[in-house]
Amino acid sequence: MLLRQLFDQNTWTYTYLIADLNTKEAVLVDPVLEQVERDLKLIKELGLTLHSCLETHIHADHVTGTAKLRQLTACQGIVPENATVGCADRFIRDGEILNVGEIKIQAIATPGHTDSHMSYLVNDNCLLTGDSLLIRGCGRTDFQSGDAGTLYDHITQRLFTLPDTTLVYPGHDYRGHTVSTIGEEKQFNPRFVSHDRASFIELMNHLNLPNPKKIAEAVPANQRCGQVPTTV
Repeated sequence: MLLRQLFDQNTWTYTYLIADLNTKEAVLVDPVLEQVERDLKLIKELGLTLHSCLETHIHADHVTGTAKLRQLTACQGIVPENATVGCADRFIRDGEILNVGEIKIQAIATPGHTDSHMSYLVNDNCLLTGDSLLIRGCGRTDFQSGDAGTLYDHITQRLFTLPDTTLVYPGHDYRGHTVSTIGEEKQFNPRFVSHDRASFIELMNHLNLPNPKKIAEAVPANQRCGQVPTTV
């Protein structure tokens, strides 16, 4: 299996390229519109065929590259079930497995950051957490139908019950981290260590974070799979 972690420095976003090196089938998780040419160049260099673009959720901080990649490669655009998206080729539900060649990608519902967020467990040992569990942090819960209690329940009862050796690949990092493990996050993540459900909700409800710079354009664009309106 090939797994590459690609970074967009303007939004601190990680995109993941996952591919079966035998069949050459590939999937991009959370592509960024401004990085489509970079991603396509890498896919071409490696001799891969893009099977699909897979979203963890409807992003508020960047526009997805799915629409452009779908136009250029005829790949599928896949989003979590119950997401308010009218243009997806298909939706993926909790527990469903997406097969990319011999690679198994299992969807694990982790709402709370948004009401339709998914994490993806790749071949049982690599966990792409999107904006649910971050390295020494977690996604905010103060917009897009977020709910701190729901996020706490899903991280502690679903992600933290995976083996401690499971590798954690987040959707963002703001301090230079690239990968962690479930065991590390259970031991060192300050959003969860020494916090029960009530104190976690209290913490998350008083973060007082500014809105993402692109929220006004990103959310409606991502509800169109990243299709940005053209101006005349």
